Amino acid sequence: MARHAQTRARTRLSRRSKAVSGLALSTLVGTALWAWPASGDDHESRTDAKSTTSTAASGPDTPRTPAAAAKSAPNAAPGIAAGQPIPGLSDAARKAIPANSRQVLVVTGKGMDSYESQVVLYTRAGDSDTWEPGPTWSAHNAAHGWTDDHRYGDLRSPIGVYTLTDAGGRLPAPDGTKLPYDRNDSFVADGTGVEGEPLAGAFDYVIAINYNRDPGTSPLDPHRPWGDFKGGGVWLHVDHDGPTQGCVSLKPKVMRELLRTLDPDLHPVIVMGPAHY
Repeated sequence: MARHAQTRARTRLSRRSKAVSGLALSTLVGTALWAWPASGDDHESRTDAKSTTSTAASGPDTPRTPAAAAKSAPNAAPGIAAGQPIPGLSDAARKAIPANSRQVLVVTGKGMDSYESQVVLYTRAGDSDTWEPGPTWSAHNAAHGWTDDHRYGDLRSPIGVYTLTDAGGRLPAPDGTKLPYDRNDSFVADGTGVEGEPLAGAFDYVIAINYNRDPGTSPLDPHRPWGDFKGGGVWLHVDHDGPTQGCVSLKPKVMRELLRTLDPDLHPVIVMGPAHY
């Protein structure tokens, strides 16, 4: 994909020292989402769709109660018993979660080749090993499902455990956003998605997934440390009612909630892939 232009109006709400780079599972390789729109792989000059125009018009690539006092949402499952691991993950995935992480966003696909998934945010207090699950949200991942060896344009989302350190979007950051946020008009998704759905608004809010990117930079930053062939631009972004090219998409309300909730001080990570990967 074409390279993102330089960021214009970068708003750092709470820039802290650069976070650790994303932690990939041993076999994990990130997949490139090849279009800005709703999905991943370098949202640079292509879109998430089969036929669309360039996504970069003229630019580049909570306060929720702190985890220490987190409470389950009304539709959340009961808290996990003390000492019990987050359910539905393999031992390898659990071991890849940093010991200091107190926010874990789990994205579970319906199957290796499915683009439907569900998302749950787990939190724990600093002096506790009990994980509290939040509500379950529906989501979309890449059109061809998942891969542990992502390649640019393969229409699969990368399996793995990655840090979440940076956010941005076409719209201003929701009040209470804690992640550094780049408000930029270059977050534009044009054309139609993989199934012909409109992509408008897909990048109103995005959270960069630290797959093949430099933490501590705008989601629009085009640098790919592992090389362009490994893809990049893998984001959480606004759902457009269809599969993505590699990203994970959620409803606007959920994206706003995540932006208000994810806190750099709690070292949030995302664990993503098919069930029990």
